[in-house]
Amino acid sequence: MASDKVVETVIAGNYVEMETEGKPKDVKSQLSSFLWHGGSAYDAWFSCASNQVAQVLLTLPYSFSQLGMLSGILFQLLYGLLGSWTAYLISILYVEYRTRKEREKVNFRNHVIQWFEVLDGLLGKHWRNVGLAFNCTFLLFGSVIQLIACASNIYYINDNLDKRTWTYIFGACCATTVFIPSFHNYRIWSFLGLLMTTYTAWYLTVASLLHGQTEGVKHSGPTKLVLYFTGATNILYTFGGHAVTVEIMHAMWKPQKFKAIYLLATLYVLTLTLPSAAAVYWAFGDMLLNHSNAFALLPKSPFRDMAVILMLIHQFITFGFACTPLYFVWEKATGMHECKSLCKRALVRLPVVIPIWFLAIIFPFFGPINSTVGSLLVSFTVYIIPALAHIFTFKSSSARQNAVEQPPKFVGRWVGTFIINSFVVVWVLVVGFGFGGWASMVNFVHQIDTFGLFTKCYQCPPPLLPPQQLNATAPSPLHHPHHGH
Repeated sequence: MASDKVVETVIAGNYVEMETEGKPKDVKSQLSSFLWHGGSAYDAWFSCASNQVAQVLLTLPYSFSQLGMLSGILFQLLYGLLGSWTAYLISILYVEYRTRKEREKVNFRNHVIQWFEVLDGLLGKHWRNVGLAFNCTFLLFGSVIQLIACASNIYYINDNLDKRTWTYIFGACCATTVFIPSFHNYRIWSFLGLLMTTYTAWYLTVASLLHGQTEGVKHSGPTKLVLYFTGATNILYTFGGHAVTVEIMHAMWKPQKFKAIYLLATLYVLTLTLPSAAAVYWAFGDMLLNHSNAFALLPKSPFRDMAVILMLIHQFITFGFACTPLYFVWEKATGMHECKSLCKRALVRLPVVIPIWFLAIIFPFFGPINSTVGSLLVSFTVYIIPALAHIFTFKSSSARQNAVEQPPKFVGRWVGTFIINSFVVVWVLVVGFGFGGWASMVNFVHQIDTFGLFTKCYQCPPPLLPPQQLNATAPSPLHHPHHGH
């Protein structure tokens, strides 16, 4: 279509012009461009794949222990497909919004388009408000989860400090992400992040296979509906990492090329998540029900320490991924979004980190919090709202005729797209939000009852206590044999 080509040149032109305008091509700028300024389809792929796995990799074996092996694999495949579909819908809506605005001569030179603005431009302020509320709350808790994961992981290398103290320390470290301007500047980080999760996934797989099955291992899952749907919503959360899709697309020279990127990223992620979760569950079985972090059960070794360190660095990167859209929203609210000074913008961004830090200290429940966020927030943010937004944007025949992107033939054009969207909405509403929300909240309240808020060291083994006290404070007598206290 001729109109597609025109739109593409307009968008590409804006970006190339923005990046190269008035910049001399010396060695320093070339090096900076190589490490720092990423706008290609490859950069978007690395960003999507790197952002999708992160610490969830460590909780998927826990989900398998709740779901059983077969359901665990099937849910990963299902939510991987649904996640790729809704990321595709978001990309279509972004291109539609951007094209309409650029035809009105709107300039996005210093402005990062976000999902709530796409909803506002296409469907009005009520959609914008709902999208903004869900997106910001999800990204806030997504950042909280990264902090909790940092503290949970470092404890397996150094248990001289409790997990709460480690959360204080990593909160301060993660606050430095205020200095990363936008998703253009994650090129080297997203590349390294994916290498790190790849190493960790294959370490979990190989270490579990070499360790072999523990004596008397049981694979009794699924046993309870609460556990089953908690595990399912953790997987829903795993493949719902595209709350930052619009920001990643906006950082591309040619956002039209995004369409298949998320699917390709998901296919790669499945090569990491399926073998690692299956292998750890095969080796440890029901022991995982009381150890939501897979590192807890693997014997201490230099390879495990390396995996922990790499995951820590990656969690810092993922914290930045989740927090950067929040920084943009806050900048827009304070009128500082188009400010040229990086230091002023960094200063304005700092208050965003404080509630994240505080929430990570209140709810340090690594694992159960993923499921809760998955069912209550991810279900709407990245599955239900995009599917409904696509239906309502293109409900009139004129909107469908004038759409910048027509649905592909293999999904059945507009009718097929409508059917798939309806299935996504109903499935995620009933299974993800309904059953999943009920199960996750029951499990989450159980963690609060067992461990309390502001707990110093969630799921830490207390071997120095006498046996009767041990049973009173911990949910299960299963403990790690490798902790040298």
